[in-house]
Amino acid sequence: MAKSNNLGPGATHVYTGDGKGKTTAALGLALRAVGRNLNVLIIQFMKRWGYGEHLSARHLEPRLTIIQVGKPYFVAHEDQLDESTRADVEDVAVFPPGLPPPELVEQAEEGLQRARRAFADHSHDVVILDEINMALYYELVAEDDVLDLIRMRPDGVELVLTGRRAPDSVVDIADLVTEMREIKHYWTKGLSARRGIEE
Repeated sequence: MAKSNNLGPGATHVYTGDGKGKTTAALGLALRAVGRNLNVLIIQFMKRWGYGEHLSARHLEPRLTIIQVGKPYFVAHEDQLDESTRADVEDVAVFPPGLPPPELVEQAEEGLQRARRAFADHSHDVVILDEINMALYYELVAEDDVLDLIRMRPDGVELVLTGRRAPDSVVDIADLVTEMREIKHYWTKGLSARRGIEE
């Protein structure tokens, strides 16, 4: 049964690129949707709990639900981090390219399963897969599974995929693609992540 909202056939969005603002754009869409009495499900891949959106979500329940899968929140290939950097990062999973730990694959797959269930029971008008593109890059989820999920999106549902390195196949099938390009970033001057802005 199709949802009775004003989204028509719905659309698939991709927010990608190396610049800041991909998750922020998705959260802005979520806030707008909740303001119009739409139900939003955000599934976060590879993120730790404790960002500002998690605190805000408590005030927007039951319209806005955030679920996290695929912990730990920081993932890297062995050739991407030197030993000193690894020592400075908490909850990091490091593995050879093409050999992700099975437990991380299982956790990420649970995120796709939750999205499929949301589609099947028509419980949400907007489904956001935050950092799914990076989960694809690290091979925690299969590209064909993500493409199948996009194809099975029901009418009346808006699907958003965020994260750097969106593969061409996802870009090609999406209805809207926005690339965030970094021109300047204050992190290069030593300003670290701040609560309420980056967290």
